[in-house]
Parts: sequence; structure tokens; C-alpha cells
Amino acid sequence: MAMNGVLRPGHAALRVLDLKESMHFYGNVLGLQETGRDKQGRVYYKAWDERDHNSLVIRQADRAGIDFFAFKVDSPKTLEKLDSDLRAYGVPTERIPEGEMLETGPRVRFQIPSGHLIELYAQKTDVGNGMPYVNPEAWTPAAEKGIAPTRMDHCLLYGPDIEKVQKLFEEVLGFYLVEHIVLEDGRTDLAIWLSSSIKAHDIAFVRHPEPGKLHHVSFLLDSWEKVLRAADLMSMNRVSIDIGPTRHGVTRGTTIYAFDPSGNRFETFCGGYQTYPDCQPIKWTMDEVGAGVFYHERKLNERFLAVVT
Repeated sequence: MAMNGVLRPGHAALRVLDLKESMHFYGNVLGLQETGRDKQGRVYYKAWDERDHNSLVIRQADRAGIDFFAFKVDSPKTLEKLDSDLRAYGVPTERIPEGEMLETGPRVRFQIPSGHLIELYAQKTDVGNGMPYVNPEAWTPAAEKGIAPTRMDHCLLYGPDIEKVQKLFEEVLGFYLVEHIVLEDGRTDLAIWLSSSIKAHDIAFVRHPEPGKLHHVSFLLDSWEKVLRAADLMSMNRVSIDIGPTRHGVTRGTTIYAFDPSGNRFETFCGGYQTYPDCQPIKWTMDEVGAGVFYHERKLNERFLAVVT
């Protein structure tokens, strides 16, 4: 559901330290489907129930982290309007031509105050989910390969000036605030969760002195049982787990945080409530921040706060 033209998160582009090792991890352990490789050496993936050609792109680099995060909009007309609106707001934009990423139309790229690159696009080739559009079955064998998330769902980014980020996302892109954590002064936000849909969040930000940092990319599972299965598979494959399985207070989702072989954190999660723009944002205070982030433990671990790529 597009409230203001932005449909959903579309793709995340990550840097990895060892491409072969990362391909094994994302293809076999996480269970994403490889959909292509390009002349730049990038490898493309999608989750089994996604219809568009790709939602995760990885490339080898000398440091891990995120290159950019993208949202799909509902039409080329909306893409042109948002490009114009961004420039009118004072945000320079760059046009990335069709085909620069495999099976992806023109993109509008811009940098936000937290130092991250965000993209918008309207067109990506529909490759389907392995089932027909007429009389499909309930699922395909790909739904059982590895952890097998149904989609790439959201990301959490660390950087400065998140109040300026929130203003840009709300005033130009049509997002709205769902939840936030407020520092001891009662005014300044430590973290914000923003949505362009009826999901509890499509993107989130935490205040951090270094710009452009990745905390995690999140992948959706269907049930708490699938989260527990993911934990088993992580243990079998010696994946480094940060925390979980557990539950969030913020968004009420169930979760595991873990690291890919390059140290990029990822999340496998389920749940979270539905929300709408007319809902009052939920506020968490610092005396209850532990329960807000990890509801069962009711405290944060040091890695969760400090380790970013």
C-alpha cells in the first residue's frame, strides 16, 4: 500500500570482504536466490517470495558496509515528481540510468543528512516467485532452502542529524513516525522508526557520530517457528549470533540478530503490528530502552550499540 507514492523498500547494496564466502552465505545459509551477476562484479539476490528481480546486491570491497538503500515508487511519474520535490527541498539528486543495475529502471540517488545514499526507482523486471499467476500452489521448494525469508524488509542505519533525516522523509517522501526513543533530555531522539506503508517500519535510524553506517538489513520470516528454525540453521552453519531469538518492545517483532561473514549485521524477524499515519507515535524513554529494544532481556548488549559497518 503506497500512502504517498513510495511502495516499499526495494534493494540494499552491501559491501563484502570475500565475495565467494558471501555468495555461499547469502545463497545457501540465508537461502536467497541468485538472479544475476554484472560486469562490475556485483551479485544479485532475491528472497523466494519476492517478484522483482533483486532486493540484495553484494560486491567485494576492502571494507564492509552499505553502498545505498532503495525504495520502489508506484510509477515513473511519481519518480519524476519526487526527484523534483527533492531538488526543490534543497537536496541534490543524481540520475542513474536504466540498466546500470541488472533489470532495474532509472534511479534517483541522493544523500541524506545521516550520510547515507538513498535511491528511488519505479521499474524492475518481474521474475516471479516460481509459481504461476494463475492457480498457484501455496509455496515452492525454494521456500525451504536455508533460512528462506519471504522478503528483504527494512534496514536500520546509524548516523548523525536524524532529526533532519526524519523531516526529509516526512515532508518530501511521505513517511511518518511510528516509534521513537527519546534521550534523557526528553526532547532529542536517539532512534526513530519510519514507515511509508502500514508496516511498523520500512526504515529506522539511530543517532551516531559517524555518518553512513549500517546497523542491519532485515529479512522477513512468516512465523515465530521460522525464527527458531533460523536460529538452528545459524548454529549448524556456525553463524555469529549477536542476540536472539527474542522479542522487541519497539514494533513487537520477534527477532534474531547475527553477522554475515564480512561482519555486516543482518536480522531475521517476524511480526510487528500494522499501523497508519493517523496513529500517534509510540515513545520510549531511556529508563526503559532495554525493554524497548530487547523485551525479554530488558537490557542492551554492548555489541548491539557499538558494532556497525
